[in-house]
Amino acid sequence: MANLLYVDNSNIWIEGLHVAAFKSGKAPDVWTAVKADICDYSWKLDFGKLYEFAGGDKTEVKKATLFGSRPPKNDSLWDIAKRKGFTVVVYDRNVANHEKKIDTDIVATMIEDSYEILTIGKDEVTLVAGDADYVPAIEKLRKRNIPVHVVFWGHAARELKDAATKFISLDDYLSHLSHK
Repeated sequence: MANLLYVDNSNIWIEGLHVAAFKSGKAPDVWTAVKADICDYSWKLDFGKLYEFAGGDKTEVKKATLFGSRPPKNDSLWDIAKRKGFTVVVYDRNVANHEKKIDTDIVATMIEDSYEILTIGKDEVTLVAGDADYVPAIEKLRKRNIPVHVVFWGHAARELKDAATKFISLDDYLSHLSHK
């Protein structure tokens, strides 16, 4: 069985900072960290570890795509992700400095790939994201008997967890996924 892996970089990273804030004692719980935007910026995501954890062995991954916003010119983030096995899709932020197009492109790419490169009955989809915007796409994939696993922090949207074939919480793996 091959895996098609789709990662919302900002979503996994920002929410990981909130989980790290809770785990390091900077916030009493994850929800307080989220609501008060308390982050532990010492936590860094290791893309290779995320790839292996969510996607599996490289021989099992048919496609791995990381979606995100353009970082500053001196940032090596996307180069690191590419070296770790991801195809990187980057969008510029809008004039208000808000991230746009990411969720929509992930959904469009998952659906497109389900028709163009996924083999029903042999392949599965893994989504690394936590918001409910993905629920309609997951429901459509599952109607076609495509398993969709969601890998994210435990405070992911309840509807997303319920829509997935399987939900895997990353909370207990925070230090494992950390770049040291």
